[in-house]
Amino acid sequence: MRLYRRLLLATTVLAFAVIALGAYVRLSDAGLGCPDWPGCYGHWLGVPDEIHEQLAAQQAFPERPVQTAKAWKEMVHRYFAGTLGLLILAICLLAWRTEFRNRQTPTLPTLLLGIVGLQAALGMWTVTLLLKPLIVTLHLLGGMSTLALLIAMSIKNALPAPAGGAGQKLRLLAAIALLVVIAQIALGGWVSSNYAAVACPDFPLCQGQWQPPMDFAQAFTLHRELGFTSDGRLLSTEALTAIHWSHRLGALAVLFGVGALALSLIRTPGGQWRHWGLVLLGLLGIQIGLGVANVLFSLPLALAVGHNLGAACLLSTTLALNIQLRKANSP
Repeated sequence: MRLYRRLLLATTVLAFAVIALGAYVRLSDAGLGCPDWPGCYGHWLGVPDEIHEQLAAQQAFPERPVQTAKAWKEMVHRYFAGTLGLLILAICLLAWRTEFRNRQTPTLPTLLLGIVGLQAALGMWTVTLLLKPLIVTLHLLGGMSTLALLIAMSIKNALPAPAGGAGQKLRLLAAIALLVVIAQIALGGWVSSNYAAVACPDFPLCQGQWQPPMDFAQAFTLHRELGFTSDGRLLSTEALTAIHWSHRLGALAVLFGVGALALSLIRTPGGQWRHWGLVLLGLLGIQIGLGVANVLFSLPLALAVGHNLGAACLLSTTLALNIQLRKANSP
C-alpha cells in the first residue's frame, strides 16, 4: 500500500507538470511544432536537428517548415505525458491486484486509465485537425480531469476523515464552488483555444466599454475550424470579444462562489475548517490577480502559464475540500 501511495503522489505531481507544459506549448504557439503524431517529422526520439534530417523532413512535409525550437517544446510535452500515462497504467494494474481490491474498488484507477487513453486520442487530433478549438478545449479538460481523479484518489488514501461534522450549508457552498470553477476552466480553455485572451486589452472595461459589440452565436459555435466561423468566414472581432467577455463573467462567478465558501469556512465555529478557507482565499486572490495582469500586460508567457496552474490549484483545492466535507459527515 505504501508503494501505491507513493506512486499516486509522484503521478499527481507529474500531472501538474504536464498541465504546465501543455499550457506553455499552447501559449508559445508550438502546438503544431510537430506535423505528425506520435513522432515528430517521423522521429520517435528527438526532432530533426541535423541539416540532412531537416532536408528529409522538409521533403516529407513540404507544407510545414521545420521549426526545431517549437518541435522540441511539443516533444518534451509528449514525453512527459507519455510517462504520466505509464505511471497511471502502473497504478491501475496495482489497483486490480487481489490485496488492493480487498481494501478498495479499482473503479477510479480504471476510469483514470480510460481518460488517459482518450487524452492520447485528443492529443493526436489536436495535431491532425490543426488545433480545432473544440478538440484543444477538450484536451485541456481531459488534463484537468486526470489531475482531479488523481487528487481524489490521493485524498482517499492519504487524508483521514476530519474530526466533527460539517453543516449542510458548507457542503452546498463547496459543491457550488466546485461547479463554477469547472465551468470557468472550460471557458478559459475556450478563450485560449480561440486565441481570444487579448480581445479585451483593458480592465475593468473591455475596449473602453462595459458591454462592447459581441457575437455570441459565432463565439460559441463548437464545430468550426480555428479562426473561422462554421460557414468558413473569418471569425469576427465581435465573436472573440464575446468569448473573452464571457470568461470575465465566469471570473465574477468564481469570485463570489469561491469567496463565499472561503469566508464561511473561516467563520466556522471551532476553527477546524479555517485553514481550508485561508488557502482558498489565497488561491482565489492569486488567480484573479494573474487574470487581470494577463490583460494589462498583454498575456506574457510566464503569467499566462501561471494562470493555467492557478486554475489547476483552485480545482484541486475545491475538489479536496468537497471530499473532506463529505468524509466529515460519513458514519
